[in-house]
Amino acid sequence: MPMNDLHTLALDEAKRLGATYADYRQEDITEQSLSVSDGSPELLNKSYSTGFAIRVIADGAWGFAADSIVNEDSIKKTVATAVEIARASAKINKSALELADRPVYEDSYTTPFEKDPFAIPLSEKIEFLSELERMMRIDSQINSTSAFMTFIRTQKFYASLDGSRISQDIYQAGCGASCGVIKSHRDRSERSFPTPNGQWITGGYEIMDVFDFKNELPRIAQEAVQLLSAKDCPQKEMDLILGGDLVSLQIHESVGHPLELDRVFGYERNFSGVSFATTDKLDSLKYASDIMTFVADSTYPGGLATYAYDDEGVKTERDVLIDKGILVNYLSDRETAYRIGKKSTACARAEGWMNTPIVRIPNILLLPGESTLDEMISGVDDGIYVIAPNSWSIDDNREGFTLGGEVGWEIKNGKLGEMVKSPRYSGNTVDFWNSCDAVGNSDSWVLWGTPNCGKGQPGQNMRTAQGCSPCRFRKVKVG
Repeated sequence: MPMNDLHTLALDEAKRLGATYADYRQEDITEQSLSVSDGSPELLNKSYSTGFAIRVIADGAWGFAADSIVNEDSIKKTVATAVEIARASAKINKSALELADRPVYEDSYTTPFEKDPFAIPLSEKIEFLSELERMMRIDSQINSTSAFMTFIRTQKFYASLDGSRISQDIYQAGCGASCGVIKSHRDRSERSFPTPNGQWITGGYEIMDVFDFKNELPRIAQEAVQLLSAKDCPQKEMDLILGGDLVSLQIHESVGHPLELDRVFGYERNFSGVSFATTDKLDSLKYASDIMTFVADSTYPGGLATYAYDDEGVKTERDVLIDKGILVNYLSDRETAYRIGKKSTACARAEGWMNTPIVRIPNILLLPGESTLDEMISGVDDGIYVIAPNSWSIDDNREGFTLGGEVGWEIKNGKLGEMVKSPRYSGNTVDFWNSCDAVGNSDSWVLWGTPNCGKGQPGQNMRTAQGCSPCRFRKVKVG
């Protein structure tokens, strides 16, 4: 994305109009999405979006405005609008906002990748997806198949009144496949790979080389058929082993969102709710068991939320959130971090140039433990093993939840038993995480991408990630 002096004009104009802080963000976004369904191409889409945003502090309040037309006239009008909004907001603000300090940077960053996804011929991509779909048609009962791939390139430039100048070129990629048997509205089954959302990374077309589709897709097709005659999930308190993909969703919903500091302070109260993890619990709340440490780390290679700087120009690094079970930090931006006397954890991100940055989930990593999956299973007399998240609900305080998977297996006397359909489990966030007595080792650890995290008013979609292994939990309500 060629840069010019328009950012200088924007910042100078903001200062002239009385802003005490200003930042300028310009983005060019290219996205390509393809899917094949039931033997035919279903989606072939390529989109492009460009624009800029200006954010200011004037009279102690935020102002924000954006435009898709990037020229001098638009810059001046947009800056004036942002300052006007800030001054109007200041009239009802109870106190002037402050920002946590951060260094000034002049830097650039590009996502490492092996294969440029936008250089691969369209015909090759369609043929690849068609082959994935054919791999799942192993049984005449399979009557629904689909496969997809999506690639996103975001070129962004950030400049601030205090001197930061940062360019980033971020590539993101996702792919997945699913199949099912649909006999009626109630009599149906579905299996997906690697998860119902597929798998997502920062990187390029090399994501297609990561998975053993040749063996995995026939396996899920066979499971889709078996689910039609599988027994119902038992309904009782029992031990629970979650596959890493389900642990990922559990982290997202009951660690990531509750620790968003803007949510803790009530900024999301009218839409997505608040959080039980209030700041008076910092450094004291026993959030999880002693064997669990969670970190925020958007420097981790390949994560869907891997980036060098957030949309406030804060450099990413590893921040411990829960240390051996104890809550020690939050996900924050500069405004919320200031309120608790800490530095920002570089979580201020916006969906595209047209939205203002808010606190978003980065890469959250549950550090690996020492157990193998076989060892976890052998330690269960009566339990269930569940994979492939396909449903979730959680209350407005992020405490009570119910999650479900596509498929599960009973565990009897330390061995996997019969398949069960529609497995569900429920609990309370703190009690649940404290019931964990085994975390999978590094051999089973995967960084799972979440491409569809919603938050904010107006709503913003964001791509996040959770790294984890399978985990075992004792005495969980199942069914």
